[in-house]
Amino acid sequence: MVHRTERLTGRRVLIVTLLLAALLALCIGGGIAFGAGTVNFSSLLPGGSLTEVEHAILLQVRLPRVLAAGLLGGALAVAGVVFQALLRNPLADPYVLGVAGGASIGGVVALLLGLGSVGVMGGAAVPAFAFAGALAALLLIESIATVGGQLTVYSILLTGAIFNSFAAALIYFIQSVASLQQLHEIVFYLMGRVPALGYQELAVLALAIVIVDLAVYTMCRDYNALSLGEEGAMLLGVDVGRTKRFTFVLGSLLTGLCVAVAGLIGFVGLVVPHMLRLVIGPDHRLLLPAAFLGGASFLVLADLAARLLLVPNELPVGVVTALIGGPFFLYLLRTRGRNYAF
Repeated sequence: MVHRTERLTGRRVLIVTLLLAALLALCIGGGIAFGAGTVNFSSLLPGGSLTEVEHAILLQVRLPRVLAAGLLGGALAVAGVVFQALLRNPLADPYVLGVAGGASIGGVVALLLGLGSVGVMGGAAVPAFAFAGALAALLLIESIATVGGQLTVYSILLTGAIFNSFAAALIYFIQSVASLQQLHEIVFYLMGRVPALGYQELAVLALAIVIVDLAVYTMCRDYNALSLGEEGAMLLGVDVGRTKRFTFVLGSLLTGLCVAVAGLIGFVGLVVPHMLRLVIGPDHRLLLPAAFLGGASFLVLADLAARLLLVPNELPVGVVTALIGGPFFLYLLRTRGRNYAF
């Protein structure tokens, strides 16, 4: 779909960024303030002091989880923008091109092998296997989809769809041979959840996401040009082949990283970019940073709902995002679907 790129001003960028940053700060505050445990917030005022239990609840449980949700939500939203630019369709999402299927296979295999316990590799075995699966899927899909040295949108889409079907069949097979306990772990992993990460793990995750996001942002003008079509982008001096290849790789890395850490959290990369595109326009120089802030806010709120809806039990956050994103997706198809055909 072709959009008209509006002229950006520094004032507009500053206002939008500050508003979304303020929204994210409010969401983080809410995510820290509310939960199953009780905290006396007067202890946070000057002169107050946290008890040992309150300190553990706020700084060792809620804050790391809220920060992880923010990082994952931001990364998924940016991945959604990236794949929507690559496929030139605002209804594309990060899981459409197959890399998430490879990551899911890796994570499920790790659980089948009994590597899901915290004591195994410090709890990093499942993410490591999942990310390895994502990288393997990335290399395989790229090699198959490259025809005559060219990576076309249709070949990527078709290859990704077929690989996703293969991955789903393989996961169903693994589930059929898994024990009851393993099946329970696999199902909850595939539903998506925000993991309990330490601050060192959060720092590593943040560094990886920031590096990939910065690399994506360097191509925002190319994405604006691609909205005119490949021929129009070439006339503007864009190396279309290089841009498509780098976009596929960077978007897949973000997706694989998120699936490796948190499982399948759907609809963040669909709902957030589209809502922002309707409000602030399609210019990727603003849309990309706005998507990160908006996606972070969205997943922090979804994770808060997952923690509070069934207290003392907890919903997988992927269920909450699906309950929000599913109806929204159907609404888009009903009202705007004819404009978004591939």
